Amino acid sequence: MQSLARGWSFLSEAWRMAFADKDLIKPSIYSMFVGFVVTLVFLVPVVIAMLLFGGESLIGRVVLGVLGVILIFAQYSVSYIFSAMTIYLIYGYLSEGDGRMDKAWAMLQREWLNILSLAAASTLVSVVRGIVRGNGRNRNFIREGIANLINTIWTEATYLILPVMVIEDANLKDGLKRATYIAKSNLLLIGLSTVGVSWITGAIGFVLGMVGIALGGAIIFGVVSVAGDSTVLVVIGIMVGVLVGSIPIMAATIINSYTTTAYHTCLYLWARDVEKAQGGQQAGIPVQIPAPAPLAAVLGR
Repeated sequence: MQSLARGWSFLSEAWRMAFADKDLIKPSIYSMFVGFVVTLVFLVPVVIAMLLFGGESLIGRVVLGVLGVILIFAQYSVSYIFSAMTIYLIYGYLSEGDGRMDKAWAMLQREWLNILSLAAASTLVSVVRGIVRGNGRNRNFIREGIANLINTIWTEATYLILPVMVIEDANLKDGLKRATYIAKSNLLLIGLSTVGVSWITGAIGFVLGMVGIALGGAIIFGVVSVAGDSTVLVVIGIMVGVLVGSIPIMAATIINSYTTTAYHTCLYLWARDVEKAQGGQQAGIPVQIPAPAPLAAVLGR
């Protein structure tokens, strides 16, 4: 319960920071809409490939597989690009009191290749995870567990690698080395479960998802029940229901994206300060190690 309370407290502090500087939340909103558009665009060649080759032929499976990998890479790229902007904006806000979009865009122009290399690495991990998981009769509990473990480890690693890339101007290789060093050196003073951010964002996502489904379903059911034989009214009802129902779901996506990125950015900044402080202590200089503001408010440090 303490972990959940801390998670809720961090979410409140992170969003207080976002309301103080509206730029901090903009990349999460951009990411959702751009990701949606990218997915729609990629659906066109997928549908064309299915119509031309079918899903059962060897050529069809190869073409669909390649398109699937490209789509995964595109989705990771969009997610990491806007997460990188959020990280840099939060870094600017905590260090200078202002997260500036012009500086975030400038950072992106410098780091876009490194960010895309991380997206490529995540795509490769996703492909390996799919191979390990298997499908049909090859799929079992053990393979599923290993695949989930791979996904969890890599996902948590990217949460640390991306801030290293953005703030320290590191490439993928150096980012992996720095993230590994930080993890092995126990520079993160709290475990990921100490502040239950994932539990809180997951619960909010579930509640808002249910609200969206209920609202959309109620609208569709109500319109269809009174539409009679009017196909136009049925179509309009479905469109309105989907649109209204998607609003809480989009809100949940933005909340999860921003809060999770803010949390791991604060963890990285704290780990970096701990590393500097340890160097100072070795030189005989006492250095205090306060957590970044949102974490400090939650942990009382």
